[in-house]
This record gives sequence, C-alpha cells and structure tokens, in this order.
Amino acid sequence: MTIRRIPHCSHWGAYTLLVEEDRIIGVEPLPQDPAPSPIIHSVPEWAKPDRRVLRPMVREGWLEHGPGSTGRARGSDRLIPVSWDQALDLVSKEITRVSKQHGNESIFAGSYGWTSCGRFHHASSLLKRLMNLVGGYTGHVDTYSIAAGPVILRHVLGDDGACGGEANTLESIAAHTETLVVFGALSPRTAQNEAGGIGTHRLEDSLRAIRDRGVKVVVVSPLRDDMPGWMDVDWWPIRPNTDTALMLGLAGELLAAGRHDAGFLSTYTSGADEFLAYLSGDTDGQRKDADWAAQITGLDAGRIRALARQMPDTRTMLTVSWSLQRAHHGEQPFWAALGLAAMLGQIGLPGGGVGYGYGSLGGVGAAMSAGKSPAMSKGRDVLRSFIPVARIADMLLNPGASYTYEGKTRRYPDARLVYWAGGNPFHHHQDLNRLSEAWTRPETIIVQAPMMTATARRADILLPASTSIERNDIAGNKRSDLVLAMQQAIDPLGEAKSDFDIFCLLADRLGVRDAFDEGRDEMGWLRHIYDLTRRDAADRLGFDMPPFEDFWTKGHAPCPRRPDVPHLSDFRAEPEANRLNTESGRIVLGSRQLGQLALPDCPAHPAWQPPAEWLGGAAEDELHLVSHQPQGRLHSQLETGGSSRAEKRNGREQVRLHPEDAAKRGITDGATVRLWNARGACLATARVTDTQRPGVAVLPTGAWLTGDADGTDLSGNPNVLTLDIGSSAFGQGCAAHTCLVRIDPHDENPGDAMDIYAAQIAAVTDT
Repeated sequence: MTIRRIPHCSHWGAYTLLVEEDRIIGVEPLPQDPAPSPIIHSVPEWAKPDRRVLRPMVREGWLEHGPGSTGRARGSDRLIPVSWDQALDLVSKEITRVSKQHGNESIFAGSYGWTSCGRFHHASSLLKRLMNLVGGYTGHVDTYSIAAGPVILRHVLGDDGACGGEANTLESIAAHTETLVVFGALSPRTAQNEAGGIGTHRLEDSLRAIRDRGVKVVVVSPLRDDMPGWMDVDWWPIRPNTDTALMLGLAGELLAAGRHDAGFLSTYTSGADEFLAYLSGDTDGQRKDADWAAQITGLDAGRIRALARQMPDTRTMLTVSWSLQRAHHGEQPFWAALGLAAMLGQIGLPGGGVGYGYGSLGGVGAAMSAGKSPAMSKGRDVLRSFIPVARIADMLLNPGASYTYEGKTRRYPDARLVYWAGGNPFHHHQDLNRLSEAWTRPETIIVQAPMMTATARRADILLPASTSIERNDIAGNKRSDLVLAMQQAIDPLGEAKSDFDIFCLLADRLGVRDAFDEGRDEMGWLRHIYDLTRRDAADRLGFDMPPFEDFWTKGHAPCPRRPDVPHLSDFRAEPEANRLNTESGRIVLGSRQLGQLALPDCPAHPAWQPPAEWLGGAAEDELHLVSHQPQGRLHSQLETGGSSRAEKRNGREQVRLHPEDAAKRGITDGATVRLWNARGACLATARVTDTQRPGVAVLPTGAWLTGDADGTDLSGNPNVLTLDIGSSAFGQGCAAHTCLVRIDPHDENPGDAMDIYAAQIAAVTDT
C-alpha cells in the first residue's frame, strides 16, 4: 500500500500524518520544531467513531413538544437520528422564529471553544458570520483564559498587548535580564499549545539560555513544577491567590528604603502619590512591607526583604502568568505587577519591566508576526449585544438583570436560543452544577460539534461537524512563525460535514447564501485567505511569501517578524510624543475613573483584597484546589488519547496531595478520593507528592463530565467545585481554577470513568 504524507496542524503544533488508504498509521512532528508536543501522537483518536457525533440528532422531548418544552430532560432524554434536511430545516426555522418573536438579541451565538486551530473552518467565526447576515446576535467579549487582565491593562496601560505577546521577547530576557521573577508558571506544559496553531516551540530553548547565562530566577508558585526541574531556580511556595500581597510588599520595601525610582514615577505614571500612600499605610494605617506580605503569603519575610534589595541593583524582569488573573480580584496581580515594575523604573529597557502570559501559550514571548494573519471574517457586527465571556450562567438565570463591565452598566438579554459551535462549556465553565440549572432555561439549544461531549449530550438539535483531519484548512496567527497547511487526511466519519458546509446549507435556507460564501468553495476560500496574507506581507512589508500552490505543496510558509525592541521603549524615550491610550496618557497607578466608580472589589489603585476562598480563610480540614492545564491534552480535547490516558490512574484524573495532607486524611497513593464542597463533588485518584506546598491540592482540567445518580462527577472534573463569580464588577473575568475543597477517602471504585461515559452515550443514542 502507498503511504500518503499529509501536512497538518493543531493547537499543539505542526506535524505530518501518515495515511494508508483511509487510516492514519503514524504522526511525525515538523522537522524544524525543537520541542514538539507529544499530544500530536493522539490525533488518530479523532478518526475513531467511539465518541464522535456521527449523524444529525434531535432530543426526543423537543421533537415531540417543540421549543421551550422539557428543558430539564436535556442530557437524559434520548437523541433521535434525523436526516440532514430535517435537522437544517429545524435550525433555520428556529433562528427565524426567535428573531421575529423576540429579536436577535435573544439569540446567543457567543460560541466559544478550541475545536480547531484552522482559521477558515473556525466554527464560532462562521456562526457569527451567518448570524450577522440575518440580523445579529448576542456575543461575548474576552476569553475564559484571560479577561480580568486585559480589562485592567486596557485601562491602566492603554492596551492589552502586553498580555498577548507584545511585551519583551524571551530572547531579550535571556540576553539582558539579571533577575527574573516568575509569578505563576513558565512551563513547557502550557506552552505546548497556541491558539491558531504554532510552527516551532521555542520556550525550552529560551529557558536553557536563561539558565546558561546564570540569570537569578525566582519562581513564585504553590507548585514546584511550574518551571522545569532542570532549571536552577529559587522556589517560593506561595499561598495560592496571594501574589498581589507579595508584589505590594516588595514595592513597599522599595519605598521604605528609598530605592524606588521617583523620577520614573513622576515622568511616566499618573496617580503614583495615591499608590505610594497606600504602600506606606497613610491611607489605611497598614504599612505594606515584607512582614505584612509574609503573614498573607506564607513566605519568609527575610527572603522578601532580600529580593527587594536585589531588584533595583540588577536588570529585573517580572513575568505574570495568565492563571493569576483567573481568580477573584484577578485584576489586582496584573496591576500590582505593573506598579512594582514602575517602582523599579526599568519599563522600556531591554530585559526589564513586566510582561504577562509567558509560557501560557507557545507563542507568547516569541517575536510577533508583522503581517496579516490568515482569518475568516465574521463580517460587521450589526448588534452590539454581548456578555462577558464567563457570565453565561448569569445571563441564562437572570434575563434582564443588570451587570457592570469596564465602568458601564448593561443588562443581560433574554436568551431564548443558544447556538454553540465548536466548544464544550461543560468542560471550561465554572460551577457546572449551576450551569446545568441555567442550561434548562433556553427554549432551544443547538450544538454543532464533532464529539459527543457533555455539551453535545445536552443539545436539543445536534449537528455532526467533521474534525480538522477530515477537511482542508490553514493555521497561523500573530504569535506563530509559520503559516501552515492543514490538508484533509481521511474522509468524514459517518454523516459529518465541515463547519463551512453546514453554515452554507443554513445560509441557503435563510436566504443569505451568496453573501455568506461569496461564490467560493473551500479551496477557493483557502486560496483567498492566504493571498490576503501574502499580499499584505509584500505590499506593506516587502516580504516575499511563496505562491499558494507552492505553500500548499510544501505545507508551510514563513511569516514576516517584527524587530525585537523593548516593550514601551518609544514611550520611555519620548513620553509626550508616544502617549498611552489611558486617562492620563501615562501608566495609571491611581485611577480617576475607578475612584469615581468606587467599586468595592476594584479600588482606584493596586490593592490586596482577600479572595472569596483562600487558605487565609479556610477551615482546618479544607485544602486549596488549583486546577491547571493538563500535561497530556488541551482542555478536554483528545481525552481518550494515549498522552491523556498516561496522566490518569484507575480510569480517572489524579489529584496531587502533599504527604502531610494525605497522612492527616488517611489517604494513600493510588487511592480513590472524593473532593467536595457546597457546589459539588467529584472522584479522583490520589497522587501523593511534595511537588506543591502543604495545604494545596492540584487537579487538572479537562476530564469529560460523567455524573452518577447522586450528581457526583466520576471523572475528576474540577469545575463541579469552582466558583461562578466574576473577578470584579469592573473586569467580570472568569474566576475559576482556584477554590477551597475537602478531600476524603472513597472506599468504592465505581469503575473506569471513560467506560461509564461510553455507556451513558449509548443510553441516550441507542447505540
């Protein structure tokens, strides 16, 4: 048999699929990738029918009784196979009905997810393109990954580029930084992934250069493995969610010693006097110093004082993980880090200042693309109706209620129809039991997905979409060094169709086909999207990218890169000529707008505010649960793949427990345990290890929600436990991935959670 070599790409990198007939027999990484992700070897899982949606289906109760009926049966009701024509007719009629009866604001199409890195078959973009052609929709702003951070940085720094990869490069840090303080993670574990795909993974090369140059590295994290073990680092095992207090304590030590850069504060910031008064205790009677910070963070005051003395004497760079702002008061660590960097006065210098998100995605810290990234346009938004991305349960449970966002008061729409394409909110949303209740409220829920996820099981109308290996596409984004071809490897499974084909058929029924597809088929669009990128590179930058035919044959093409200049160097050189887009034109350390708003959970300057749940307010038997990205998959994708299964034990996720905490509870390594709080409960397998501080448990995200009769999740999904609250009334970001729990031994082993999930699918689909 002839083996075909098919270039392809996913969020975790580029690779070649080896295909014999219609079967994938191997996966080879891109040869020039120095650190390819092992997740690529799980891609053949997509070609297995076990968890795929193979035909259009409609929930039995909805089919019999119509919209608005039996919403509580979602997830348990049978899913009845129907023809594509019947399914598409039902979908188009529902869009038309809700639009006419309730207005387009009642259609929530703020679909969110990482289903494919392809920029053309980007499910949520295509959905929004269609909805914009038929009157609009309610969408979302920001992301679950990062929302509070961008909101506050847009206000105090003028834009959110610093948390999207536009701060100092890792190459610059490796060459110039002398003291590197990492708040959170700087890990290849999370850098495996990049939205829109990635050509080469360079984080490990940069970390080795930092190590080899002898840079002083301090890692502030409850988890020791938030940097690789081969790095020579000083680990500070902080209490989760107290980084803001440490930043403020360091800044207060600089102020008390007169080591802060008063000239920088005067020239480049506004509101500094208000911030300094808070640090000195003039405003609240509490001096922010090493002793104060030590009591909150659980760290040694002497180490804090020593670091405060070292930082102004060396070129110092602060890095802050995205994870820190996915928390109650999540705006504060991003703002406090900016305040500390301003106190040091090294913003705008090579290897100095502050940056956000290094390691959170694979391309953050790499030289950014200077050209236009390939993308499918969603068209012009005809409605400005939106919710903050993580407030979907609030919207469904409280139609018409008011909320605040970026200083403005808005109202939640009355969402009658939800159309979710290419995502799985029953993985990434917080407090899934609350979401389950909210999910009963809409009149109709349409889900378009390749996999029979917990979200797909809760659909009224379910449309089978193909995976990326069953269609052609293009990957690439502003943080990738390559534009990458994603060529079809196998035929679509069952009756699955590409997202583009599904929306074309719907557009035809809704009378907007010509405007939707503009007369182009799949390959016509790919050529068009690539040529837009190629022409931009040539006309604006003088950069020559190969013609489409050569690109498609080779499988990738290089992108033009921006010059490596320090972040805010132009502002530092000429602050008046390069004013920031803030209320003062400078870095804001004391905000007039926030002062006028007087929000109790987002004050007018960086400040420590105890979160709703943390070890400082925990009962004696409570642990702080941290739920981070898994090693062997991206979110919930490829959960049954080999790299994901390797991280499980006894058929479910492993929860890391410190030996002291395990011993107190009579828990042994490998035992089944129950994690619980007032919001829910899940089972996991105990992994006893000292790689995190005592009092902290670690359970990765992404297990497929698998409930038993009493509502306990059997798979180890931490989002049955997390808080569904906004980061603050200003940012409204996702505050998940951190909460208090109790953990007990669980004598009964109900069996492999993945086998149980398969049985649950069979029960609702009659397979």
